[in-house]
Amino acid sequence: MYEIEYIEEVKKEIQMNKKVALAIITDSKGSTPRENGAMMVIKEDESIVGTIGGGKIEYDVLKRAKECLETGESKKYNYELTEKGELGMTCGGQAEIFIKVFNKKNILLIVGGGHIAQRLYKLGEFLDFKTVVFETRKEIIESDIFPGSVELKTGDIIEELNNYPISDNSYIVLVSKGHKDDLKALREVYDSEAKYIGMIGSIRKCKNMIDTLVKEGIEREKLKKVFAPIGLDLGGETPEEIAFSIMSQILAVKNESTAKSMKYNFFK
Repeated sequence: MYEIEYIEEVKKEIQMNKKVALAIITDSKGSTPRENGAMMVIKEDESIVGTIGGGKIEYDVLKRAKECLETGESKKYNYELTEKGELGMTCGGQAEIFIKVFNKKNILLIVGGGHIAQRLYKLGEFLDFKTVVFETRKEIIESDIFPGSVELKTGDIIEELNNYPISDNSYIVLVSKGHKDDLKALREVYDSEAKYIGMIGSIRKCKNMIDTLVKEGIEREKLKKVFAPIGLDLGGETPEEIAFSIMSQILAVKNESTAKSMKYNFFK
């Protein structure tokens, strides 16, 4: 394979928002299975593309790459390819192998492109979330509200959600043009791997929507992961304040925080 093909394999995994590792021989001396620059792609499902020489060294690198994928850390490893080395090889050379891990990016999926979504995506961009907006309204799609850095899905929202690779680093916000559309979207995503699902609306409207899904046969237990009404109670009412309360809740879930005050009582 040409070097660009390994890069393309890595790119494909990144575009599907999957973790992937690239093992590269960065330095070699003496007799080694492969030359400097040899590459091997190790995917999240442990499948590989390419080789760095096979045998014991490749087996060990695969094991190290799996560890790196689990921790999300890139690392360098040095191998002495002699009988005295840890692998007990007889090549007689030395090899330095760098394992570069490409981690998943946090993804903010916003169903709806209205006023709250327009403020929320800016916070997501600021916090380095990849932002995807699902919207069908022509006046919003044809405007310049959402810049090129936002992935804008303009087809049927349910179909688009069904085709999107929702994973455990996805954070879904349902703020579409109406509760009926939010309900349709919730049907599609409630049982996904998303780490966060939040739905806008009053307590009464959110309760009615949850009850509707339960009547349809969805187990109430499976709907407990839905944050409805959405956001932390920060007391705000403007689109900016509501967006901030939603993002604050997302960060609390992402960081496994209780979101309690850090204020310390210095006067006890």
